[in-house]
Amino acid sequence: MRFVCSECGHIEETTTLRPGCSCGGLWDLDFEPPAFDPAKIDRNEWSIFRYRAFMALEDESWRSVTLGEGMTPVVRLNSDVLLKMDYFMPTLSYKDRGAAVLISHCKAIGVKSVVQDSSGNAGNAVAAYCARAGIRCEIFVPESTSPKKIDMIRAHGAVCTVVPGTRDHCADVCRAKVRNEGAYYANHVFNPFFYEGTKTYIYEVYEQLGHIPANLVIPVGNGTLYLGAVHALEELLRAGVISRMPQIIAVQSERCDPLLRAAGQGLDRPAEITPRPTAAEGIAIGKPLRGREILAYARKYGVRFVHAPEEDILPCRAELARAGIYVEHTTAANYAAYRHYCRLYGPTPDTLITMCGAGLKSDH
Repeated sequence: MRFVCSECGHIEETTTLRPGCSCGGLWDLDFEPPAFDPAKIDRNEWSIFRYRAFMALEDESWRSVTLGEGMTPVVRLNSDVLLKMDYFMPTLSYKDRGAAVLISHCKAIGVKSVVQDSSGNAGNAVAAYCARAGIRCEIFVPESTSPKKIDMIRAHGAVCTVVPGTRDHCADVCRAKVRNEGAYYANHVFNPFFYEGTKTYIYEVYEQLGHIPANLVIPVGNGTLYLGAVHALEELLRAGVISRMPQIIAVQSERCDPLLRAAGQGLDRPAEITPRPTAAEGIAIGKPLRGREILAYARKYGVRFVHAPEEDILPCRAELARAGIYVEHTTAANYAAYRHYCRLYGPTPDTLITMCGAGLKSDH
């Protein structure tokens, strides 16, 4: 198991402390899991690591890092829609899936201190798992981050540095520290071990339902859940567990939509945009660094991008709350986008929507 540069093909050991290749490319993981087989699930382990037979793990470090993440319920909203309750997590968002694996990797290779940039949820997850692993942590967040997410990051003992300006500028400030000070970049976009965690979303859905729904609504900012889900779906296809790829419905904010625009224009890289303020802060990424990979999968599998209309986000949040589902704004955007998708394409039954963040995290 090694890193491979996404641009030039350079090979590097996974013990490297470098965040990416010297050519500017990002690391991919040279790892081929065994064919997915439900019989290989460890049903005595109540976390995402019940699927460790199919995950890239160096050693048993995960045992002292896991917080019992995963195993989140699937709830029926109505006759057409199921909700995967991924805010039922230790830090109240799906990002715990990726953080548990990434920080297990950090512990396995002896990392003592990390930095990361985030709109909130990934930073909170990394801070929590670093606390669990005894790793020092600094999280950079943009000034638009919900105050309660900042409070949670600091409660875990991490330094939380609030950066004026956009989410993309926040990333630039953090990456400057990585370059200038050599800090380990425990970033959910750069480090492919994060996707080894998010792909468990699909394993769980298959184990719980015995099939994959025909339509999967997935938010896409940097694409951490999207990429993990596609990787896992490809594994199920190769193993013959499923016969076809489901329709992936990829959600972007109408105020920050570089991937949607690129797909509509037939581009192979994200479109140039100027992000505008949006309630869907978790997907407000103007320059997704794995954009070419996201778009390549979209072309390969017929992914449909759809806007979450800004004026629908708060009403959809209220509608979900009246059904007992209290979510943050970005999660409500997933439901708003599904409603918009139905207006565009007609009734869309057999749909699974991720409920990826809890409501208390984004009360302003």
